[in-house]
Amino acid sequence: MLEDAPFGLVLIDSARLLRARFDRALDNAQLGLTAGEARALVYVNRHPGSRQAVLAGHMGVEPMTLVGFLDRLEALGHIVRETDPSDRRAKTVRLTPQAEPLLERVLTVFRKVRETVLEEFSAEEVEQMRSLLIRLRTRLLADEREGAVP
Repeated sequence: MLEDAPFGLVLIDSARLLRARFDRALDNAQLGLTAGEARALVYVNRHPGSRQAVLAGHMGVEPMTLVGFLDRLEALGHIVRETDPSDRRAKTVRLTPQAEPLLERVLTVFRKVRETVLEEFSAEEVEQMRSLLIRLRTRLLADEREGAVP
């Protein structure tokens, strides 16, 4: 029974199912982007001018994984990579004006999925869940930085 399932399994299963829902919605929207590319577009928008390695950290992906997403987005004209003036070896990333309509469509897809899956929750429950998940993520990131092993 799900009622007695361990917390970690419920969380992992829920995250997997939510991600699959987002992936299907993006496929159905026929935006011409993979889920990873769509996420990268959103993260570049949220962190304009960030270095690629910083963006990879925000997304929770390996830098080489992000590079593949950014290569495709750049080829489509949605992002530009520029040399970081403080470190000529690093690249910063920002959206192009051409990306704005596509970004709006991606955000609309994400918003519709979110509204659908959360429709049975009150606004207070959603905010409480969000707050708790942020606390959990913060703790896990701190543990990871410190190399904590249970």
